[in-house]
Amino acid sequence: MKRRLKKSHIFILIVMLICPVVGPLFFLLACLWYKLFFSEPVDLDDVIFSKERVKASVRAEEEQERNMVSLEEAIEVTNESDLRNLMMNIVKGDIRKSLASISLALNSEDTETAHYAASVLQDALNDFRMTVEKQKKLIEEGGADKTVYADMLLNYMNDVLKQKVFTDMEQKSYVAEMDYVGEVLYAEAPDAMGIEQMEALILRLLEIDNFTDCEKWCERAKEKYPNTLAAYTCRLKLYFSSGQREKFFETIEELKQSPVVVDRETLELIRVFR
Repeated sequence: MKRRLKKSHIFILIVMLICPVVGPLFFLLACLWYKLFFSEPVDLDDVIFSKERVKASVRAEEEQERNMVSLEEAIEVTNESDLRNLMMNIVKGDIRKSLASISLALNSEDTETAHYAASVLQDALNDFRMTVEKQKKLIEEGGADKTVYADMLLNYMNDVLKQKVFTDMEQKSYVAEMDYVGEVLYAEAPDAMGIEQMEALILRLLEIDNFTDCEKWCERAKEKYPNTLAAYTCRLKLYFSSGQREKFFETIEELKQSPVVVDRETLELIRVFR
């Protein structure tokens, strides 16, 4: 500090000797300028690290994520940089629930995006295959946690299979395994199996045209959860898809007579099917 002061004093002295008139005037004006504009205390309220500004910044980022367009719409975007950034944001989240969207990027004209999507998708599907195999072994080994594993695996498989990212053959194979897991859970702990899980199984079986096993679960849903909307809508979808016209209209009449509240989606379903 002292060394800096000495240097500044020497500099001032040299300026005074060289410019005896202009030098003192320059330093006088500099001193007045500092007093007028820089001597006031600094207001830290508006500094970027204040809590209010940080919170506002976080809220803005969350709002931006909520408003981010889906990858399905972004595939048409011609800006390669935007598409790649969007892909990166998607894979930062729960990849397992975004496989269908990622698979659409395989058709992107941007080869880098397509290759990246293929790599991410392949890793996710391989992880699914290994997880299913591992969980199935734990179920088959039995034990006190058998039904716990079955319950977890049923939900896990549905999250992926409902996105239809496998080939037709592999999709059918895994839906059959999902049906097996459902059978284990229903046999060992029928009360632990909710209507949501039954509905998921029914829809997956319906997608591969396995009407026999689909009807089996529809009857179980009707028996165990008679006053739920899903128990009716699943049967309506089955009877329509399998061409059972009489049963379809019988189920509609049953629904009319039941205490179940029908939502707009179901009304639209009935209107379209009729």
